[in-house]
Amino acid sequence: MRAGVYLTRPSPSPSSSSSSSSFPINPNPPPRPRHVSSSSLNPLLSYPSSKRTPPPLAGALRRRGARPLLGGAPLRRFCGLRRSESASIDSPFENEVKEQLDALEITVKDGQKHGRCVRVPAHNICQAHPNSLVVRSNHPQNADLPPYYSKREKKPFPIPIVELRRAARERLKKAKGKPRRPTLPPRNGMLVRSLIPVAYEVMNARISLSNNLRRLMKVVPVQACKHCNEIHVGSTGHPFKTCRGMQSDHRKGQHEWTRASLEDVFVPIEAYHLFDRLGKRISHEERFSIPRIPAIVELCIQAGVDLPDLPTKRRRKPVIRVGKSEIIDADEDDLPDPEPDKHKKPIIHEIPESEIFPPSNSEETTSLSKETLEGWETLREGADRLMRKYAVRVCGYCPEVHVGPSGHKAQNCGAFKHQQRNGQHGWQAAVLDDLIPPRYVWHMPESGEELQRELRNFYGQAPAVVEICMQGGAEVPEKYKATMRLDVGIPASLREAEMVV
Repeated sequence: MRAGVYLTRPSPSPSSSSSSSSFPINPNPPPRPRHVSSSSLNPLLSYPSSKRTPPPLAGALRRRGARPLLGGAPLRRFCGLRRSESASIDSPFENEVKEQLDALEITVKDGQKHGRCVRVPAHNICQAHPNSLVVRSNHPQNADLPPYYSKREKKPFPIPIVELRRAARERLKKAKGKPRRPTLPPRNGMLVRSLIPVAYEVMNARISLSNNLRRLMKVVPVQACKHCNEIHVGSTGHPFKTCRGMQSDHRKGQHEWTRASLEDVFVPIEAYHLFDRLGKRISHEERFSIPRIPAIVELCIQAGVDLPDLPTKRRRKPVIRVGKSEIIDADEDDLPDPEPDKHKKPIIHEIPESEIFPPSNSEETTSLSKETLEGWETLREGADRLMRKYAVRVCGYCPEVHVGPSGHKAQNCGAFKHQQRNGQHGWQAAVLDDLIPPRYVWHMPESGEELQRELRNFYGQAPAVVEICMQGGAEVPEKYKATMRLDVGIPASLREAEMVV
């Protein structure tokens, strides 16, 4: 679908058929037909069928000794144009093509006048039909399932190292010769005031999500494998042989299902609690003396949530940086007494397991499912906003997470080849799924039929919380429909699946 100009020197003897300098092209072609049929879709549209030659591609020109030069001997020009069957000579599309070809001819003449080599690009002259309808969406109809990363592989960086180095060089180049800018919160020890309400919302969303999931899982059954971390939302487990637990080769990858708990669906990722997030890094000897709490709770505490049983240091003046990793706290004696924080909100409490009761009817189940799904979305969106300001690190080899500007020094990494690293973690920037794992499960069809092993390629996946809420009666958000493959028709039998192209 391109129009190009190919320039060759004429052969010294036109009558000789063994000449390898150029193709024998008719210098006086007949007029182009008014309509082009679908059978004549080849570059030599303007020549009779008896004298058509193969298109002079660049490789063919090199093999035959042609040189794309301008100047010296008279030159020949070939313009290859492919057109659709509905195109017409008198259409605006044809006029635009003629203007582009005239521009190419002017370029060729200028190069020939000055006696220098000119490279003429082939412009794309294809345009969309004016009556065509183009539908664009941020969420594709069907997307690939989440990839599985082996434990022997290191996690990919969210931003490649090459891009990080390039951005650092650009920052140094722009800052050269300019006064140093003041450090912004939270790097200067202060809180980001606009994110304190978000931290309280995330804290309450986490607790309400736990309470609602406990009630919802008494109505919607969830199965968990005894040997691996795979779960399934349904009365019985799925038949796929994907178990990677201990002695899975003896069971040929078959799962052994049991009743799942809240920790199987909403994975508790823990991290060390820091009294001072700008203080010294946790050493290997301090790994047992520092408490470990859920990572999302630690992120909320560093963002401004005050918990009486987990104290943390709050500064009212920015720190003074002496070196790259050395700071001095500013004197706060001249400041007045702190006023009550207006952003502080009450924190709800977790319901004990003995007080958890299932919903009484289907309407209550549907409303509970919608509330749970809203809490899941609030939790992830709020945590994503906090992670943009407050640094969170994750080990590239194991699931260890650290909330702070730099990871701890505890040598407790037991991932693949940890002996070569002496148990040290390979810290890198964390993403949202490292802090709140979605735990993808197979999506059950709306017909209620059990999953079949032979039709695995037709099924989709969704986060476990979303699948539980959907089976409880909530509507699926738009961004999850791509991986759930709701628009894919599931064959009724294996014979019908073999006929799918």
